[in-house]
Amino acid sequence: MNAIELSIFASRIEAVCDEMGAVLQRTAFSPNIKDRLDYSCAVFDADGELCAQAAHIPVHLGSMAYAMRGIVREVDWSPGDMVILNDPFLGGTHLPDVTLIAPLHVAGERVGFIVNRAHHADIGANTPGSMPISRRLDEEGLIIPPSYLLRAGELDEAMLRHIAGVTTNPQQLRGDFAAQISANRTGLTRLRTLVGDDVGGYQDGLQQLNDYAERLAQSTLSAIPDGEYRFCDWMDDDGCGNSDLPIEVSLHVNGHHIRVDFAGTAVQTAGNINCPLSVAAAGVYYAFRCLMPAHTPAASGSFRSIEILAPEGCLLNARRPAAVAAGNVETSTRIVDAVLGALAQALPDSIAAASHGSMNNLAMGSRVAGSEWDYYETIGGGMGAGPCGPGLSAVQTHMTNTLNTPIEVLESHYPLRICRYALRDGSGGAGRHSGGDGLIREFEFLAPTIVTLLTERRRHAPWGLQSGGDGVAGCNLRNGEVLPPKVSYEAPAGERLAVETPGGGGWGSSAGGHRPP
Repeated sequence: MNAIELSIFASRIEAVCDEMGAVLQRTAFSPNIKDRLDYSCAVFDADGELCAQAAHIPVHLGSMAYAMRGIVREVDWSPGDMVILNDPFLGGTHLPDVTLIAPLHVAGERVGFIVNRAHHADIGANTPGSMPISRRLDEEGLIIPPSYLLRAGELDEAMLRHIAGVTTNPQQLRGDFAAQISANRTGLTRLRTLVGDDVGGYQDGLQQLNDYAERLAQSTLSAIPDGEYRFCDWMDDDGCGNSDLPIEVSLHVNGHHIRVDFAGTAVQTAGNINCPLSVAAAGVYYAFRCLMPAHTPAASGSFRSIEILAPEGCLLNARRPAAVAAGNVETSTRIVDAVLGALAQALPDSIAAASHGSMNNLAMGSRVAGSEWDYYETIGGGMGAGPCGPGLSAVQTHMTNTLNTPIEVLESHYPLRICRYALRDGSGGAGRHSGGDGLIREFEFLAPTIVTLLTERRRHAPWGLQSGGDGVAGCNLRNGEVLPPKVSYEAPAGERLAVETPGGGGWGSSAGGHRPP
């Protein structure tokens, strides 16, 4: 292919992922998927190597890129099959993220895979929202190892009943699974059209695409000065009594080869901020992808020069049956901060200050017979400022780019009232360029509600760079009283919860600037 043909080829594969996402959003039942857009879609080759992805959730896509090769090798694939899984130690992230994988065969030959992953607010945990303060994986819901949901195009009703049976709203889950199946079928149709009858030509195009991605990546990585760069950042706590847990990284740069070593990171802990290595890889891939040109293909070739090491049994390479619900959402974000902190030493005029550093997870619901409900959302915060300008306010950053749930949707579906939704003025760090401000989102419970918070950056504020000020740490308030970063409790009707999210760090010194506490 010439350059123009390769560009068109890359765009056509990406368009397959975009259309899958549109189908999933428009046919899903739950606000979590159709309103917050907590899902991701991708195309892989016959060996499980990433070919293309839509601009969905980085932690979903990076972990899939790392883990798919192992999944592909362990399953016997036939036309019409769809495999379902959520086991974090077998290719998943955390249990609410359920993945559907479908192979594409052309003339009897397997040529690739269509994959989507979506977050389900109820996957059978004891607390609503399936994001509990857990100590073991099996406390977080139903564990689904790679299993056939469809075999030769036929739905396995027994499997579907088994999964739906652990939830409080099985019809909604069935509807969301139908949306995921439809998205994969759309992807299979579009990819089949793209491949046509020229399987060899398609495979050659993928090889050229990966080689091109590798060249762009190597050009970017080789611009990082050779050397070793270290950084340590901290997790606030694990929700089970352990606090100030370090994530330590050293970047070894040699030409275009990068070794990312997490030796020195805390050992896996009792609470649920552990993560499998695939989630750690997602954070690393994302941080380096941010340095690459925007037109770099989202293909496995982008990451061939990056080696990742994490001691087995540490926070970032936990052993089963470690609890991992918050590892996917909170620890993954801190991995990005740690890697960017190290890169800031090598590229001081290219790296932004720390963003708010938490997905500010809030899970709620009821288990009262006849009025059960589950809800989960993440809340944005301040983006770190950079050398080119201030940070954005009230946005999701780094490992997630989900939307907020509109107030009208929230109040029409659940016994909740939003009393306040506003910018947290002054929470961004001072500097030549100021960090973005966080958010204040205040809920009133109109019925007794079980509440779970999994939040970070409540003890360790987002750091500034180049003498810029830190962002203001976050705060969770129950009727005005400060809550721990990670907590679960029962709220009576009439009670209020205010989640005040962190601001982003500032960049560069400024005359008369201050360093927020």
